Amino acid sequence: MSTKILNTLILNSSADEAKVIQRALIEGGLQSGCLHVATIESALNMLVTRHWDIVLSDHNPLQLNAKDVLQEMTNQDVLVPLIIVSNHVGEEVAQALMELGADDYIMMSNMTRLVPAIRRSLKQAENCQRFNQTQIALQKTEERFRAIISKLPGVVFQFLLTQNNQLSFPYVSDASETLLGLSPRQLMENPQLFLDLILPSDKAVYDRLNAMSVEQLSTLNWEGRIQVKGDSDIKWISLRATPRKTSDGETLWDGIMINITRNKLTEGEIARSRERLAELSSYLQKVKEHERARIAREIHDDIGGTLTAIKCELLPCIDTTARSPEFYQKKAVSIEGLVDRVIDSTRRISLDLRPGILDCGIAAAIQWQAKEFSNRTGIPCQVTCSSDEISLDSDLSIAIFRIFQETLTNISKHANASHIEVSLVETEGIIFLEIADNGHGITDLDMDKQDSFGIRGMRERCQQLKGVFHISGIPERGTKVDIRIPIKDTENQSLHLTSLSSILEQTPQSGYITMQKKAS
Repeated sequence: MSTKILNTLILNSSADEAKVIQRALIEGGLQSGCLHVATIESALNMLVTRHWDIVLSDHNPLQLNAKDVLQEMTNQDVLVPLIIVSNHVGEEVAQALMELGADDYIMMSNMTRLVPAIRRSLKQAENCQRFNQTQIALQKTEERFRAIISKLPGVVFQFLLTQNNQLSFPYVSDASETLLGLSPRQLMENPQLFLDLILPSDKAVYDRLNAMSVEQLSTLNWEGRIQVKGDSDIKWISLRATPRKTSDGETLWDGIMINITRNKLTEGEIARSRERLAELSSYLQKVKEHERARIAREIHDDIGGTLTAIKCELLPCIDTTARSPEFYQKKAVSIEGLVDRVIDSTRRISLDLRPGILDCGIAAAIQWQAKEFSNRTGIPCQVTCSSDEISLDSDLSIAIFRIFQETLTNISKHANASHIEVSLVETEGIIFLEIADNGHGITDLDMDKQDSFGIRGMRERCQQLKGVFHISGIPERGTKVDIRIPIKDTENQSLHLTSLSSILEQTPQSGYITMQKKAS
């Protein structure tokens, strides 16, 4: 302060008194750039047009009224210390002026107090300025904090545990209204309301983790279920809070609560999907082993038995006993019949493994299988194809054919249908297969059975081919299976299949409900 030149405004109608003030400043060690103003008009003008470090004002109601100066400084928001320096001020007037904002008052007869008073006022003004700056910075920080908190997907809170085991929420963000159904004020007034939301089955785990956090000052990390009053749904929340000891020996947690219900539902669905996939994998393995056993049995019993019979027929033909030509002719006819049986058995087993009709195209294979099914069960199966020449690769043809076979098998076992309609269409790079019957109609309960591996297998096969599988039924009206598989996996086809899947799930299945159930 001793090296800084103070801009000092002296308001005094007397030039002699102004010189006395300047001399007192110099003698007190202040380097001051002083300006003397003698009229109230000049004083008011100078206050708003120039910067001042200190104002020294006389108070003469007839000439320079310090009350008017203080009022103008307040109106113009001029934050400069003002000290009354006058011989015209009594104790009561001086006190009134200080209540209006004057920092101090000095009698002209006691100028030795002037410089200390100026130093004190400047120091006080500096402290006041710092305080204001701190307040502004604090306000900005609080606004920034609230803006961040409002964007967080959860409830930010402070949780306090006193030495007497009394609980309180010193702070709770506004998001508590959405997540917990409780306002911040409700939680701060009654912390027990939060604990009452926790389901009893999860409360013990919360209490144990909370006690451990208090004892070890470790992070409280809890996931559990709550039920908001008046809400039938149960929410999963994740609570994570870090504790610290306060100066009073209390435990204070800073934390956040987040709604993780969607994540938990997804985790549950993934777990169920993995379980179903494991069951399906086990089922397919069993089916594969059964199929291998069946093929081995057929080869052993049918082909093996026939080959043994051929060998028995050949044995008399290779010994040295002389026999008539008729004997050998009979043996040759018998062996030929046995060879025909082997050929038929081989063809039948080959057809079971992979029908050769698939080499003629998927349309021909579907029509052939429908005809075989009708001949075997007596259920008419009408097939409509958009074209006899639908070009598909081998893997896709086999997949569609197996799905069709499995659907017909399910119809014969469960539907009690008297009529089946099949549609096979290829358009815009997508193969459409629809199978509708007029049987009992599959229900949601039927599809949710644990042993419904046929439907699961068909759905998994479609998903592996980037396709859509949808099955639905109407009681006593029938069941419809819709299959959509892209011939080539392109982005547009995938988007089209996605939208088509949602349509299939939301649109009433009108393609088969008009089919009248025929008498068996």
